[in-house]
Amino acid sequence: MKACTIDLQCENRTNPLGLDELRPRFSWKMQDAREGACQRAYRIVVGTDADGLLCSRGVVWDSGVVKSADSVLVAYQGEALKPRTRYYWCVCVWDKDAQPVDWSTPAYWETGFLGQSDWPAQWIALPIGKQGGAERPCRYLRKTFILDSKPLSARLYITACGVFEPSLNGQRIGTDWFTPGWTDYSKRIEYLTYDVTAQLQKGSNCLGVILADGWYCGYLGLRHTRNHYGQEPVLLAALIVRTTDGKELTYGSDESWEGGTGGLLSADLYNGEVFDARCDAEGWCAPQPCPLNNLQTVQIPAEDLAAAPALAGKIMPPTRVTEVLSVQSIRPIADGSYIIDFGQNLVGVAKIRLREDNGTRVVLRHGEMLEQDGTLYTENLRSAKCEDVYVCNGHGMETYTPRFTFHGFRYLEIRGLSHPPQADDITALVLHTDMRETGSFHCSNVLVNGLQNAIRWGQRGNFLEIPTDCPQRDERLGWTGDAQIFCRTSTFNYEVSTFFRKWLGDVRDAQYEDGSYPDVAPDLLRVSNAQLQRNATHPHSGNAAWAEVGILCPWTIYERYGDTRILEENYPSMLRWMDYQQGVAPTGICPNTAYGDWLATDAVRPAWGPTPCDLIGTAYYARSARIMAQIAATLGKEADRKHFSKLHAFVRDAFVREYVTEGGRLAGDTQTGYALAIVFELLPPERIEAAARAFEQTLARRNDHLSTGFVGTPVICPALSRIGRDDLAYKLLLNETYPSWLMPIRNGATTMWERWDSWTPQTGFGDINMNSFNHYAYGAIGEWMYAVIGGIDSDPSAPGFRHFFLAPRPGGGITCARAELESPYGKIVSDWELEAGNFIWQVVIPPNSEATLRLPSNQWQTGRLNSHDLSAQRMAEGVRLQAGRYRIELTNPAKLPIARDCVDAL
Repeated sequence: MKACTIDLQCENRTNPLGLDELRPRFSWKMQDAREGACQRAYRIVVGTDADGLLCSRGVVWDSGVVKSADSVLVAYQGEALKPRTRYYWCVCVWDKDAQPVDWSTPAYWETGFLGQSDWPAQWIALPIGKQGGAERPCRYLRKTFILDSKPLSARLYITACGVFEPSLNGQRIGTDWFTPGWTDYSKRIEYLTYDVTAQLQKGSNCLGVILADGWYCGYLGLRHTRNHYGQEPVLLAALIVRTTDGKELTYGSDESWEGGTGGLLSADLYNGEVFDARCDAEGWCAPQPCPLNNLQTVQIPAEDLAAAPALAGKIMPPTRVTEVLSVQSIRPIADGSYIIDFGQNLVGVAKIRLREDNGTRVVLRHGEMLEQDGTLYTENLRSAKCEDVYVCNGHGMETYTPRFTFHGFRYLEIRGLSHPPQADDITALVLHTDMRETGSFHCSNVLVNGLQNAIRWGQRGNFLEIPTDCPQRDERLGWTGDAQIFCRTSTFNYEVSTFFRKWLGDVRDAQYEDGSYPDVAPDLLRVSNAQLQRNATHPHSGNAAWAEVGILCPWTIYERYGDTRILEENYPSMLRWMDYQQGVAPTGICPNTAYGDWLATDAVRPAWGPTPCDLIGTAYYARSARIMAQIAATLGKEADRKHFSKLHAFVRDAFVREYVTEGGRLAGDTQTGYALAIVFELLPPERIEAAARAFEQTLARRNDHLSTGFVGTPVICPALSRIGRDDLAYKLLLNETYPSWLMPIRNGATTMWERWDSWTPQTGFGDINMNSFNHYAYGAIGEWMYAVIGGIDSDPSAPGFRHFFLAPRPGGGITCARAELESPYGKIVSDWELEAGNFIWQVVIPPNSEATLRLPSNQWQTGRLNSHDLSAQRMAEGVRLQAGRYRIELTNPAKLPIARDCVDAL
């Protein structure tokens, strides 16, 4: 197959609209099956005319031939970009033989307003007060206008404080949900850009928007209160039309718009929707007399929103329906309702078709589990109603899909039907941020495959606009600790670079004035600095393992995607956090913080584990200082690198003096304490062996079971692998009794649970006050599964998988495993099996990258790499390979013991 250039991306997205990047970055991949395929040089051409790129017509930047292997996030270096303009780009690369490859097919991106504040529109509102009880009906807003001819092009730039669904001439615009998403509306609001050229027509047109409370003024947070950011939703929209004769027409939101109410009597993220089809204003968004109820002219809000928050183009994909699930079973229950099982705990909504009499009230209730008697379990939802109501109009077959709510559920209870529902009339729409799937993992152990499935579904359900802790109860907040813990695993399953880049902006927006990072972002738990100074009993910032999100997440995204800009954007914020740390821990020892090893099984007080909180804080302080030194080096800040290197040594020494005995024992003598010290490399070389043995004893006392919580669980298996005890790591992974990863899987879990004892066969349901069945934190084991079982891991010194490691460590009776990862350079494959006395390993290294292959032991007789002999010594030392497909065969795999030779490497 002829080499070519594919998968052109601008800012890690395909043909994005509305980018507010002054220097956007380009990425591409080579498709070249030859061994050693690589890029010797590239040339990028950017212009405003797709057909003129190669003949210098409309060209704004020609990079010229650049002798470089760079093909990931190459920054634009041309003339200043114009706002609201489409630019085309293509790339030519020179292959390993220094021969040019054909030019790529042109890709494009469109700029947004590029920071301009003078939008040709005003914020508008429709104050309608309370109707139908305490809940507020959705606003239906519209604007009619006349075009003399079919337009050449048209773009809708739109945002809201609230959530919106736009339509044009009766047809929905796009497929996005919950737009514009959730930010701190007082500081930053994202807008979206839509190409609506095809939906406009000559003559009368109507632009309509349904506006709901969403995160802006709906129920939100642990206190289940509303109006956190404002009292009512507001809209900002600008439809800009370019005509064939060169004119530009603008229809911005202003006092010429009108609005009213329709069938959506209420819509809330926690409580669900109420839709009365009898009140539905059919044709409300058509260019005709408006049929809306309570029709009135919109108002300009008294508060000048345009002067407060920054408007920024949305940098990550919106939430969309990514899958549709069918009904697995329907069962009637005693009260005349029906329980529908979709077979998978998911996040989204149910879509139903029904034929009932006028006024029939159908209630949809959602739950993740069933009670012992088969009824819906909802106690863990706390005050969230999680209920959708549809009132029929009796006009034949009706279809209902909620618009402005989402639920976490596997089971759906339907009440109010006059006859049994049919499976074909009910589906579940899976909703989450539309991340591109990049990784897969499976092995010979069915339960481990079930665990991987649960990890992926937990990520899907909780990566909805922000990384939420849970998607079902009255919380759904962006807990920073959960995200920090799971970030590395998340990068294996999906492309999350833009997702985290956006959310880290939320983290920066929520950073306290003293430099401490918050517990959640956007921050609904904020307390004043005065409260912090009065030693508040539960300050919601600066907590160990939570606050370090501001350093560790950007570093992970850099390491996995090669994104230097995310380090640059967050660096000033990181410096403020490190200054805060030095202020509260002048001796290097951190004070106690709020959470400790959250939800450890051996808790000595509610939710906390026995690992000293100050030990956890100090370990993370040392880790942050070390990563900061690496970040400073990456950004060329030599003075900062030296400072943070010294700070890391200072804190590490303080950690050893305070928490590590001469005999290698750690304060608390817990699994979490040893795991942190080993993975964060805090132990003196002469105490590692003793600490490793003490670590092993903490497992032996638990019959080789976990006792870790949120902090210890992500590092326990990596720590065991580092001390050469893959056998114990596999044993922990493969345990099927409480507490373990596989106990829930054996008992039907399809997502990760919040607690090890969220449900057990012996005790039933756990603490109803905090018991989510879709909580991704414990899914952080996925990183170890990809790296150790599958054998794929990144190299921080060559970010973005320019160079990576292929090093599976078979064990646990697993006889085969296959891991795949779509890296920034292409698909990586590690596929091994033990068969008939041979270890057979097939790998794929994508073009323009390299990998080092390594197996954990030299206890085998002979080896072959493709058609070449392979010595045991060479494999143990590591074999560096260029792009290509390789087959490795080793004899006598039964003699491959679990490696114990990594202790010295610490």
